[in-house]
Amino acid sequence: MCQNQNCNCKKPYYITTAIAYTSGKPHIGNTYEAVLADSIARFKRAEGYDVRFQTGTDEHGQKIELKAEAAGVSPQDFVDGVAGEIKTIWDLMNTSYDKFIRTTDKDHEAQVQKIFKKLYDQGDIYKGYYEGLYCTPCESFFTESQLVDGKCPDCGREVQPAKEEAYFFKMSKYADRLIAYINEHPEFIQPVSRKNEMMNNFLLPGLQDLCVSRTSFTWGVPVSFDPKHVTYVWLDALTNYITGLGYDCDGNHGELFDKFWPADLHLIGKDIIRFHTIYWPIFLMALDLPLPKQVFGHPWLLQGDGKMSKSKGNVLYADTLVDFFGVDAVRYFVLHEMPFDNDGVISWELMVERLNSDLANILGNLVNRTISMSNKYFDGTVRNGGAAEAVDEDLKAVVLDAVKKTVAKMDQLRVADAITEIFGIFRRCNKYIDETMPWALAKDESKQDRLATVLYNLVEGICIGTTLLESFMPDTTKRILGQLNASERTLEDLKTFGLYPSGNKVTDKPEILFARMDIKEVMEKVNELHPPKEEPKEEKPEEKVVDIEAKPEITFDDFAKLQFQVGEVIACEAVKKSKKLLCSQVKIGSQVRQIVSGIKAYYTPEEMVGKKVMVVTNLKPAKLAGILSEGMILCAEDAEGNVCVVSPEKNMPAGSEIC
Repeated sequence: MCQNQNCNCKKPYYITTAIAYTSGKPHIGNTYEAVLADSIARFKRAEGYDVRFQTGTDEHGQKIELKAEAAGVSPQDFVDGVAGEIKTIWDLMNTSYDKFIRTTDKDHEAQVQKIFKKLYDQGDIYKGYYEGLYCTPCESFFTESQLVDGKCPDCGREVQPAKEEAYFFKMSKYADRLIAYINEHPEFIQPVSRKNEMMNNFLLPGLQDLCVSRTSFTWGVPVSFDPKHVTYVWLDALTNYITGLGYDCDGNHGELFDKFWPADLHLIGKDIIRFHTIYWPIFLMALDLPLPKQVFGHPWLLQGDGKMSKSKGNVLYADTLVDFFGVDAVRYFVLHEMPFDNDGVISWELMVERLNSDLANILGNLVNRTISMSNKYFDGTVRNGGAAEAVDEDLKAVVLDAVKKTVAKMDQLRVADAITEIFGIFRRCNKYIDETMPWALAKDESKQDRLATVLYNLVEGICIGTTLLESFMPDTTKRILGQLNASERTLEDLKTFGLYPSGNKVTDKPEILFARMDIKEVMEKVNELHPPKEEPKEEKPEEKVVDIEAKPEITFDDFAKLQFQVGEVIACEAVKKSKKLLCSQVKIGSQVRQIVSGIKAYYTPEEMVGKKVMVVTNLKPAKLAGILSEGMILCAEDAEGNVCVVSPEKNMPAGSEIC
């Protein structure tokens, strides 16, 4: 790769984040994605690529419309305010984006309308009706079987029945083609766990046609030929990756589109990977455009008790953390503490621990000690004394090997591991000080060249490690190189140890890069800003009871004639032409009984499968709706007539006697 910054032969590299939804201020988990993308973009620039880094905001949809109404402002005013806040935070975190796109940009909206019309004209979109369970925050319809515990599978919120006229995209038309593409391009979806999830849970079972318009709200891009419809928010939002480059549906693309598409990397949260690895590629196929080279679904940054949520009250914001720790400390933490494919955890305590141990001690103390010793022993002049020893070669080997490993880790998007390799350089430099003992060398006049060599090697090691650190902690890199009077180097330069100019002078006033913090003092300030909320004591509502008419008394002998056992429903189906009946296959010990129950109004066949139930097993078989029933599933009924099957409290084996 050519390292000449003025050369026109640089290879293009296009990286994007998901565009942030303008429903409110982004928390540190949302901000992490922008910082992660920035670190990759900066490193690619250092490798000599011509990088295009795009981010922005997603600003349409029902949720925005409702929030604007609640705030008493127009949707446009609402998104203007939130988009401004998001951009301010991205800028605060020193993200070096080239384009901040908004889906309310007029050129974007115009292309969305063209795209919708093109897909309709070529038969990929058709008009129909949608009826299903709708999640307002996700702006998505789901079937009963797609729900998780009766709630939205994406966000876990309640869903509501809804029906509306809508346009649909024929997803099945392109499903086989997408499956083949994913199989032929194993690098397309990363990590591999995300690819397996998409294939097994969505693509292989079969894709349903996708609803791509709404009539229940107005805040969106109108369908040009049917204005009562607005474009489905994901068809609108996903196209930002091409409209931001100057894509034109009529073929009059801008220069940037021709240069940078297809994208090298879409960086997104794992919760929206389905939209980016199924919907988005299929839209592109329909538009006859090449697919992005890779989609990386990064894990979540969690706070202690789980995913950050305003409703949980566990939200941390980037600007608050910056006020405490500074920009680069926050960047270091969110980048270093996130595993490749597992969720990371953030807390005040962990932030303080990392600042004190990694930033203040390993890095900050190393730089300060080295500069201070250079000033103390040589009036700030750093020279290569030429008095090498075996320990020097080990230091050089570790430093140069770390450069190779850092590049390799970044090629795999293992950002946290790359930072660990860089801090391995600083750790080795600290060990080198203990091994060489400059303070002892200073006492021996004959060891002055050796002392000079040791300090030179330390400065050089710090320069190489610091240059690598620029992608992750850019301000810290500038501060360190400034104190060392060192010039920035290319990654190619870092393959050589010893490029620091012999005879350079370091600053005579070294600054503390990261001051140690006391966790007690930090938590006192945190509690002042965010006083702990007392959990309101829940008053237990008076439990309802049901009184029923008593039946005639029976003797124990009468009761003993009945046999009750635990059964496991292994299959279930609705009885045809019956509004009430389900027919279940119930495993009881080694036998399977067929039992018909009038519970269709309360359970779907899918819900019954797998349930442990209580069964009367010695009831004489009878026919219900012409189907033989070999027992009875016991149920409970409340005063309103609601019914639930009776299940054992513990997981008892099928066939267990109930006595």
